[in-house]
Amino acid sequence: MNTVDRKKYLFSKGIDSYLEGVHKGYQFTIRFFKQAFTLPFHWREIVNQCFEIGLKSLSLITLTGFIVGVVFTKQSRPSLESFGAVSWLPSLMGIAIVRALGPLVTALICAGKVGSSISAELGSMKVTEQIDAMEVSAINPFKYLVVTRVIATTISIPILALYCSFIALIGSYYNVHILEATSLEIFYKNAFSNISFLDIFTSLTKSIVYGFTIGIIGCYKGYFATQGTRGVGKATNQAVILAIFLIFFEEVVIVQIANWIRYF
Repeated sequence: MNTVDRKKYLFSKGIDSYLEGVHKGYQFTIRFFKQAFTLPFHWREIVNQCFEIGLKSLSLITLTGFIVGVVFTKQSRPSLESFGAVSWLPSLMGIAIVRALGPLVTALICAGKVGSSISAELGSMKVTEQIDAMEVSAINPFKYLVVTRVIATTISIPILALYCSFIALIGSYYNVHILEATSLEIFYKNAFSNISFLDIFTSLTKSIVYGFTIGIIGCYKGYFATQGTRGVGKATNQAVILAIFLIFFEEVVIVQIANWIRYF
């Protein structure tokens, strides 16, 4: 019995299942790129998804971004005061928010809100056989459901990240202004004094990669959901966890590449 069980798997049940999932994810991503650049283009659905993903997330991004700016400024002030370098606070906030906090906070929020929503929506359509019905009706469900959502997240999340960075700097300015009566013009001038084109380009690149990751993971988990409503919940949970893990991994990789370019 043990010999038969061993022959069923190449390595073990868990490792084989993981490798199979990686292969399916790779095929799913390749399929997206093949169909993203072929006709027809469902522009109306892409715009609708941008509205659902972007505009409906503005209130949450606004609140979170403002709080991040205020809290991070409060946390950083004592350290700078101990060195007598409070005047560097706007510059520090600009570097921290534009380089890292804006894109990362936006991606984590959207991974939970947008990623789970996409996975749950497609998962529900899968288990209720709506996707199969679309295929019978001569509609390409992958192109209409997956491609449009991934494109929408790739477009919307960079815009939300830029907006989050702006709001976070407003929150930082609010904290600095209360204690030091610094004008908005001087604050922003100091905040962007040490921001280079590479910083902005890296921040935008990270946001695009995060948006694509959230969209493709949410669609992948939802598109292959099984086992009814229980499977939809499981797929949604896995989509959020995997997207957050990949976001942190991509953050490390992109930062290392940016630092290599900066000091090359």
